[in-house]
Amino acid sequence: MIALIQRVRQAQVDIENQTVAKIGAGMAVLVCAEHGDTSAQARRLLDKLLALRIFSDQQGKMNLNLLQAGGQLLLVSQFTLAADTRKGNRPGFSRAAPPALSQPLFDELVSMARTRLPDTQCGVFGADMQLSLTNDGPVTIPLHIAPDTASS
Repeated sequence: MIALIQRVRQAQVDIENQTVAKIGAGMAVLVCAEHGDTSAQARRLLDKLLALRIFSDQQGKMNLNLLQAGGQLLLVSQFTLAADTRKGNRPGFSRAAPPALSQPLFDELVSMARTRLPDTQCGVFGADMQLSLTNDGPVTIPLHIAPDTASS
């Protein structure tokens, strides 16, 4: 799975001029499932998101994770994170898992997140969404949890 993490002061998702998700300080995370991703990658991604120390402590150092900082979480599906721009000027998206595979994984990620952080907010899978946010820092971190490869 691919994620783009942004530490935010606030973020919200609107669909057709209606706010469907909104958080205060915390993380806005764009998420893309790739071919070969399973529940294991979703679990590892969530573990990393919740453990990532990107929030400032009292000395101003990035030493706190989302839970320690009392932050909120917003998850938004975004297949364009898998864009391949190596050839030509039109991105290719063949690395992204098709909706039939990626939607259940995204839904599972949201469900797992809500068991650990009940107020987790999310966008609507496949919808034309407008995401607005105030990036804090700015802090933006790419994260890739590779699909498992066949092993012994």
